[in-house]
Amino acid sequence: MAENSDLIFDLVWQEFHEIVNMTSDELRAFLLASGSGEVFPGDPESQMPELGRQVLRVLGKRKIDLTQDDIETMQRAIDRVEDALTDTSFDAEDDDDRRRALLEVGHNPLRPSRMGI
Repeated sequence: MAENSDLIFDLVWQEFHEIVNMTSDELRAFLLASGSGEVFPGDPESQMPELGRQVLRVLGKRKIDLTQDDIETMQRAIDRVEDALTDTSFDAEDDDDRRRALLEVGHNPLRPSRMGI
């Protein structure tokens, strides 16, 4: 049972790092800049989208230090990117929204990726 769990974890780790093709510095800069028109009442990171903040935390960890919550965050980021990239029901006006949604979880759609999508 533990071997199966370890295999799933390894696959999620690998897929996450293929999909999240921005560095933590790039992601943090994007998230902070996207809220730059807002007034930050305290910590500017508190204005970042929750999933984006969680992805930043995961990017700052070693594989051995990940928690179950981190694994769930990685899977949510994977799902968000895969859904956005495979959705063909959008029009040109939605393109910027989709690009921003991808960037919020660390996927730059203009950067080459090793994904098969």
